[in-house]
Amino acid sequence: MGDAKTKRLYGVEDGSFKAFSNRTPSYTYLCCVAMVGNLVEGVQLRKIEVDGRDATEKLSEMLKDAEAKTIILGGITFAGFNIIDPWRILHETGVPVIVYSGKKPDNDGMLRALQSHFEDWSERWKIVESLGQIHSLETFPGAPPVYFEVVGCSADWAAGVLRDSALVSRIPEPVRVAGVIARGLSPLI
Repeated sequence: MGDAKTKRLYGVEDGSFKAFSNRTPSYTYLCCVAMVGNLVEGVQLRKIEVDGRDATEKLSEMLKDAEAKTIILGGITFAGFNIIDPWRILHETGVPVIVYSGKKPDNDGMLRALQSHFEDWSERWKIVESLGQIHSLETFPGAPPVYFEVVGCSADWAAGVLRDSALVSRIPEPVRVAGVIARGLSPLI
């Protein structure tokens, strides 16, 4: 396919945080990295609230002038249950979104957790539910499969992007780099 090696990809990941912190509200970083192949072209950071509702808006700000082939989210939840709406991101940017996970999503467990902890659980759950089918694929030789959902593209196309962007591990390189940056800076918040 070659797309990920010659086209700009955006990877999105969050930093570390303390779940159920006594400090209310608490924050971590959301990091968006633009890459072409193994070259980092740009990095943007925004503070997002742990278990808040601001991750979609903050990512939208970071992608305002994005010229990307695709956006790869390191999951659907960030900073706990701060859920990014990939349909809104697609609508605002016109760029397909791949929701990547290193392990098979446990949607039943997520639904139970949302119902137990959030009054607005149904609004958050609608975003998760809207993703549709979970696909799997081996992106790196000998590594366990990765899982993904797609918004605005086909599963076959997304699989090619994920394979091409798994440069040093099974994690798409833009997501891996975004995670390293966000986790490294999180103690500074």
